[in-house]
Amino acid sequence: MQLTDLKWTDVAALSRDTPVVIPIAALEQHGRHMPLFTDSLLLGEVIRRTAEQLQNRVLFTPLMWLGNSEHHLDFPGTMTASPRVYLDLLRDMVENFIFHGFRRIVLVNGHGGNIVPAQQALFELRQKHRSRGELLLLSTTYWTLGGKPDQQDKSFVQKRMGHACEWETSMMLRIAPHLVGDLTKVQAVPFGNPFEPASRAWITKDRTEAGHIGDPRSATAEKGELILRTFTADVVALLQRVLKWDGKSWDG
Repeated sequence: MQLTDLKWTDVAALSRDTPVVIPIAALEQHGRHMPLFTDSLLLGEVIRRTAEQLQNRVLFTPLMWLGNSEHHLDFPGTMTASPRVYLDLLRDMVENFIFHGFRRIVLVNGHGGNIVPAQQALFELRQKHRSRGELLLLSTTYWTLGGKPDQQDKSFVQKRMGHACEWETSMMLRIAPHLVGDLTKVQAVPFGNPFEPASRAWITKDRTEAGHIGDPRSATAEKGELILRTFTADVVALLQRVLKWDGKSWDG
């Protein structure tokens, strides 16, 4: 179900155990060969496919395209909310549905910079509503749920998601090839080891002059379809677990 298609009376009639999915993404630079709206376009496609499979069992809000993208601000066109403002925005969006009585709310993310704010926003809300044992607040990023497309096709160069990389570029070649630039003009940008397993604070210019991270040159539409199918299946599986949750247990 799409929230935008419903009347308020339709929403009022829903079971409060209906999972509510809030997709969150970004509008930010994606190198010289990819459009600024890449994250939102890709997450939108994953959500579209997910909604088709779950039909009327899950309520989907419109995608929130503004993200936490301050680390990309050196590249013109990037739009961002400051980190604390973004965290509060996420809190407010989720709390709208808590106020309306919904008990199962899931942030599905499509931008790496949103991961920490999304987790923190839900952590803070759980403390605020600490007496609500029936409240399930989840945050996930669609490429972190376990699917490994590179193990299904050995022609993949990358083993993980980057930025405007083989994986993202492949998905864009699948859904909007007219927005992808000339891949013969890009070079690989290695992931490197930024003092791992420690977590290093960084801005994008620390890592890449062109704006992308990874190797877009080997991207194909066929790989993109495989990636989209894999990650959509992961999101569907998570939401099926949310649907089956008994409303009280720690395990899901």
